[in-house]
Amino acid sequence: MRAGAFRCLAVSMTTKSVGWWFPCERMKLKSLLLRYYPPGIMLEYEESGQLKTKSIDLLDLHTSTDVNALVEEIQKAEPLITASRADQVKLLIQRLQNKLGQYSNHKFYLFKVIFITGSYDRTCKLWDTASGEELHTLEGHRNVVYAIAFNNPYGDKIATGSFDKTCKLWSVETGTCYHTFRGHTAEIVCLSFNPQSTLVATGSMDTTAKLWDIQNGEEVFTLTGHSAEIISLSFNTSGNRIITGSFDHTVTVWDADTGRKVYTLIGHCAEISSALFNWDCSLILTGSMDKTCMLWDATNGKCVATLTGHDDEILDSCFDYTGKLIATASADGTARVFSAATRKCITKLEGHEGEISKISFNPQGNRLLTGSSDKTARIWDAQTGQCFQVLEGHTDEIFSCAFNYKGDIIITGRGEINTIDLVFLSNWLLELRSWIPKGDTPIPTRVPSSSWCLLCPLFHFSCIAEPQE
Repeated sequence: MRAGAFRCLAVSMTTKSVGWWFPCERMKLKSLLLRYYPPGIMLEYEESGQLKTKSIDLLDLHTSTDVNALVEEIQKAEPLITASRADQVKLLIQRLQNKLGQYSNHKFYLFKVIFITGSYDRTCKLWDTASGEELHTLEGHRNVVYAIAFNNPYGDKIATGSFDKTCKLWSVETGTCYHTFRGHTAEIVCLSFNPQSTLVATGSMDTTAKLWDIQNGEEVFTLTGHSAEIISLSFNTSGNRIITGSFDHTVTVWDADTGRKVYTLIGHCAEISSALFNWDCSLILTGSMDKTCMLWDATNGKCVATLTGHDDEILDSCFDYTGKLIATASADGTARVFSAATRKCITKLEGHEGEISKISFNPQGNRLLTGSSDKTARIWDAQTGQCFQVLEGHTDEIFSCAFNYKGDIIITGRGEINTIDLVFLSNWLLELRSWIPKGDTPIPTRVPSSSWCLLCPLFHFSCIAEPQE
């Protein structure tokens, strides 16, 4: 077998070694999910009556990789891939090869465990999460750095948006500034790379969004039409659509290739707090200060459901990485999980004593992480709503929190204080994916920061999944 095919399986075999599956327990494969970015296959399977997910990462897959030899190695390493599923896996890998052939100049950096912080001190810092070592300080902005992003899944560039009305593009490897994007007339408060890492979009308090070419640093389009500040934007997973959420109570969908408005989502009666696509670009989720989230058909812009139940403003919302679950976080101190298919509430997460400002799924989709003004973060079972762990130690509200790509490290950032915490979960990685034993506590590593920080992990990834029966 070719060496490249062996390297493709490194993550899968590592996961197996820490006890991700148990031969003594009956497991049944339910579906295969194709993930383009980063390249891999996700497995949905049933174990002891519970639906679970794990991944086979194929970071070194090339168009020249021997598919038959690779599938043979996958079967040896992964008992869920039986002989009857081999042809399906081959087909998925071939589709990945076709996709990767379109972006042959990119390399995937799954194993870099780094993150960036943005701060009121006008800088961003790049950190190694394993050691807490500062790798680079990104200096040059003249006001607060309010928005930051990696160009996931490639991870070789960083974009920073500032109250100084500019966006800067940086090298992850050297910390060098490639470009400074100028043109906004007010603060930049949100930004995002497209999945192909050719464009960066910026949203501003000047009511406009702009698309920038990251190769030449030139402005590509200005998206105009909102009547109030743009506070949220994101691309779909194909990169041909971008959505902007505004304080004017609306969300607009734009054609990223032409800069033209496709349609406007009208229905909320207060400011928008979040707006994003699901994995297959079929749905759009919007959260609002009107205490509701709304689901929209991404093809025609029609509302298909209103998710209710919260008693106060929706501060954050998200899909899981397969697009089957929706999580909402509210100023009422609770979070809720909804089924994207039935639009019904599955469970309610109760326990925080203050508003929840941030919520996110782990990459496996079975855990939720919440950050709150009560100075704690919590880890929850996404299906039952049971709280597995309370992460305590902060002396002020938690402003931001995130899982890393593998789901074994949690990063929490607080406001008005001088540190962020990295919670290493390697000693109880297995428990995170099933149960955390009573009395087990994470060990935080503190990293000095400035008075306030945003967090952005390198691989808080999004995936494109395609079910195969």
